[in-house]
Amino acid sequence: MKKKIRKLLNKFGIEVHRFRPGESFEAQIIAAMRKVKIDVLFDIGANIGQFSLEMRDKGYNGKIVSFEPLTSAREKLIQKASKDANWLIHDRAAIGDLNGFVDINISKNSYSSSILPMLNLHLNAAANSEYIGIEKTPIITLDSVADTYLDKFSNCFIKIDTQGYETQVLDGAFKTLKRAKGVLCELTLVSLYEGQDIWRDLILRLEKEGFVLWSLERGFTDNRDGRTLQMDGLFLKKND
Repeated sequence: MKKKIRKLLNKFGIEVHRFRPGESFEAQIIAAMRKVKIDVLFDIGANIGQFSLEMRDKGYNGKIVSFEPLTSAREKLIQKASKDANWLIHDRAAIGDLNGFVDINISKNSYSSSILPMLNLHLNAAANSEYIGIEKTPIITLDSVADTYLDKFSNCFIKIDTQGYETQVLDGAFKTLKRAKGVLCELTLVSLYEGQDIWRDLILRLEKEGFVLWSLERGFTDNRDGRTLQMDGLFLKKND
């Protein structure tokens, strides 16, 4: 019977595999989220929703709250989330360590956009990441809005994709981090944006917040010489 079902699905271009966390980093994330019973995902730096869609595809069905400061990306994000009643899009805002307004540099490829100036190492490794404009955006702390989406029983997970602005996001999430069961953030091996903290700073910071490094995935690589410039780090709260 299983073989017949598999063959039928294959006719429609669908390949079914047993869920194994070791097969992909996304599967590792889902396995970790299940381990700590995550039911609220804060998607910070959502861009057009790539990460949240991947989590949905891999089986996460809890609440998603996405934050995206770029107007054009957020419009596409809203469209992608429109048919998912459990996927909420917060008002346009960057997430950081203050409440106010800030200029964000718009990258040609959109997802490399950052509040911070880009360094030549990044630009030389990815020419389509060049800045092509600036947009003023509201900026808020996660602590100022998290309780809107959480109740006393919530188990939340914080995904941070803010292109060098990770420390500022963490500084503005002091209370939320105490409640969080997991964190996913970029760990830069060498500075790509002016003033950013690199991998060792973020690992030490999250360890002090009570998290343990759970998994690593190679990310941004310089295709000219194969140098790994950035990795994704998955952290879980200790003893959970």
